[in-house]
Amino acid sequence: MLEKPIDPTNWVDDHGDVLYRFALLRVRDPHIAEDLVQETLISALEGLSRYKGGSSIQTWLVGILKHKIYDYFRKNAREISTAELSKLTDETEEEAVDRIQRSRGKGRQWGEDPHNLMENKEFWDVFTHCLDGLTPAFRQAFSLRELDGLKTDEICKILGITPTNLWVILHRARLRLRNCLDASWFGA
Repeated sequence: MLEKPIDPTNWVDDHGDVLYRFALLRVRDPHIAEDLVQETLISALEGLSRYKGGSSIQTWLVGILKHKIYDYFRKNAREISTAELSKLTDETEEEAVDRIQRSRGKGRQWGEDPHNLMENKEFWDVFTHCLDGLTPAFRQAFSLRELDGLKTDEICKILGITPTNLWVILHRARLRLRNCLDASWFGA
């Protein structure tokens, strides 16, 4: 049980930036991110009596926001056919396999420890730019898997796609991100 009442008057000041960045990284549209944060805060106010204090207010708000994002993805999702998937890339599967096989022998050098790279703001700026270059279907699937750590069945339910479609989408999203990072960060 909570020892003292929660005062939501400073939630926007205290947590608004974190919530907005969290939403923006996933939906990539500032207006939608703002709307999702507003919906989160409204839901939190309405459900304040259910907050038990087991986590920080910010963690609780992020949890609510995650569900708002998943609902947004679910509402805007549609089944993506294999034919549609082939239109979403400029490269055929055979061309992708050839390119990957040619690049395997080159051995990219990161130039620094991967842990340091993860803390590098410039890298994250480039990564965010590359993520922006993905189609919404690719970006949503990649975000749900890699940023939120959801399992295949959860992602398929949210996006309304089959596991096979998810695998293809994730594969192509990773290829595009790799190509963009190679060109924009690693200089390959």
